[in-house]
Amino acid sequence: MKRTLFSVCLSFLSLMTFAATLNSPDNNFRLSFSVNEAGEPVYSLNFKEKTVLKPSKLGLELKNTTSLLSGFTIQKTETSTFDETWKPVWGEVKEIRNNYNELLVTLEQKKEQRTMKIRFRLFNDGLGFRYEFDKQANLNYFQVTDERTEFALTGDHKTFWIPGDYDTNEYCYSTTKLSDVDASKADGVGIGTHGFFAKNAVQTPLMIKTAEKLYISIFEAALVDYSAMHLLIDQKNFVLTSALVPDALGTKAYMQTPHNTPWRTVIVSDKATDILASKTILNLNEPSKIEDPSYIKPQKYIGIWWGMHVPNTMSWNYAHAPNIKLKDTDWNALTPLPQHGANNKNVRRYIDFAAEHGFQGVLVEGWNVGWEDWAFNWKEDVFDFVTPYPDFDIKYLNEYAHSKGVKLIMHHETSSAVTNYERHIDNALDLMIKYGYEAVKTGYVGWIIPRGEKHDGQWMVNHYIRVAEKMAENKIMLNAHEAVRPTGLHRTYPNWLACESARGNEFNAWSAGNPPEHETILPFTRLMGGPMDYTPGIFEIKMRYYEPGNDKQVHTTLAKQLALYITMYSPLQMVADLPENYEKRMDAFQFIKDVAVDWDDTKYLEAEPGDYLTIARKEKNADNWFVGAIADENARTAVIKFDFLDEKTWYVATIYGDAADAHWKANPMVYKIQKVLVNSKTVLKQKLAAGGGAAISLKKAGKQEIKGLKKI
Repeated sequence: MKRTLFSVCLSFLSLMTFAATLNSPDNNFRLSFSVNEAGEPVYSLNFKEKTVLKPSKLGLELKNTTSLLSGFTIQKTETSTFDETWKPVWGEVKEIRNNYNELLVTLEQKKEQRTMKIRFRLFNDGLGFRYEFDKQANLNYFQVTDERTEFALTGDHKTFWIPGDYDTNEYCYSTTKLSDVDASKADGVGIGTHGFFAKNAVQTPLMIKTAEKLYISIFEAALVDYSAMHLLIDQKNFVLTSALVPDALGTKAYMQTPHNTPWRTVIVSDKATDILASKTILNLNEPSKIEDPSYIKPQKYIGIWWGMHVPNTMSWNYAHAPNIKLKDTDWNALTPLPQHGANNKNVRRYIDFAAEHGFQGVLVEGWNVGWEDWAFNWKEDVFDFVTPYPDFDIKYLNEYAHSKGVKLIMHHETSSAVTNYERHIDNALDLMIKYGYEAVKTGYVGWIIPRGEKHDGQWMVNHYIRVAEKMAENKIMLNAHEAVRPTGLHRTYPNWLACESARGNEFNAWSAGNPPEHETILPFTRLMGGPMDYTPGIFEIKMRYYEPGNDKQVHTTLAKQLALYITMYSPLQMVADLPENYEKRMDAFQFIKDVAVDWDDTKYLEAEPGDYLTIARKEKNADNWFVGAIADENARTAVIKFDFLDEKTWYVATIYGDAADAHWKANPMVYKIQKVLVNSKTVLKQKLAAGGGAAISLKKAGKQEIKGLKKI
């Protein structure tokens, strides 16, 4: 690790305009900072002599006191460099370089006798900056009513967006120019809690492509004790301004010095693959707080889950008993529904399937009382998280799973009654520890209680972190659904393996679904902040299989579902379909059994947001590589160069591809499997169907395989 520091005192400059500049370590980026004649902080950003951000203002509005927007002079600037390499507990690569040049500006409002610092870090792939407040007499406890961070773009760029919404990010993406963004037209059908707050509001991460073919990602890192950042678009001047999530009183954040805001990030490249490879979000987060991470185990899991989403298969609730009271119900007196999924026989079947095929976990949803009357009633006492239904023998099933080398995964659906969850969480953890659960999936479906709070507001942001810390104290892994989108906090809390926080695969079962382009956009948006539990692996694609006449389906080919295990990164990957659907196609299922979930290296081979994506990953502590390629609604040929392989070594490439007549809608479940030999000089031209994909496993070839297989 290397750091150097240079400090200059500038208090004598008074109200004069002053410009400070900072270059990235490779000199491709140049940041400029100044204070204008009104005392407003202003910054701009260039990349390879091209303007990324024009002069953009910085600052915050405060409640009942002078704002932190103007009247500043520069008191001091400090510059430094930093260079280290660190190893994540798990991830897409085994080592991450953290190399940046830093500019720390101390600003003073002399009249109010207050200071505000802005810390800029310029990496070789972009910029991170945040506001910092030291403890001071005239700025102790304060309330933020608005943050006025600007991102002044150079034109009416193409952008991939979902509407600004304080409670959900489960929308399909729209692709328009900035001037054509209209959040009121976004389709919220199928989303339980939704509502845009301004027609020109969009969520972050926001992906942008300019006419000069620059790719720009605007987001944030290390969202702690603050509310999530959305953006308001000036659709004439193309200036984006931060818009924070308010509480019931309209306050965006409550702060007490010393305090820092999250980092605002601008990742830029002239190559789309560089955006995906960026580790700036992670580097802006604090190192791991977990001293002994040995209990954290990336894994594949199956679950009693998809059956609740497809028609006529399973239910979460044990009985039909609406408007019950949790504490006054005699569950044994109720008549159980025949389709209740979390019954002993069915759970045992899933345990057996997991054990047979080498999956470490089995998620069971609907195991606990309360599902008869939940979520959208906005009730407090829906679940207690410890009382199983009569047909779920928690002791027996956990003992049976352990005897098979499998662990059950706990499910805590809070129904967004968050105060209720916090009251019960210690008892819930005691139950998990008693029966040997090592992981939990949390859920936040519905409107938040305390009423008036939002999923992405400061109170809830702090709740999610409290849960992650509580789970870490008890050596439990966490998978959060319907939570605020991740901002790299899995570096700090590596037990926080995954989140949902976007429109997942389940929407294909009961709504208009996810268009084929959806999975080509998510890596450039939602996944910039961390892994997503997207739940891939659906083999029975059309819902008419379960319900004649039902025209809904997963908007994919079967081969693409395999490829998603590579392109939709997560160290916690679900094998999402029903066991019987895999048993009919065991040849394709082999890829799911083989594919890794933790990696030593990742190569982004080709990409274009909204169009296509090809990624190669090297298995952790092994010589095996896996490749995933996916397409949008248009058929294409993926050009896959295997120059990442060891030289002078032949590999057996097992290619799981679309059949010649495959099509995501017309013929989605036809595929072709072939084995060939490839080496570092091989260039494979792999055809992808409309809405299709290809998955490839690569293992070093033995002598007999080299003799018997075709070389390409």
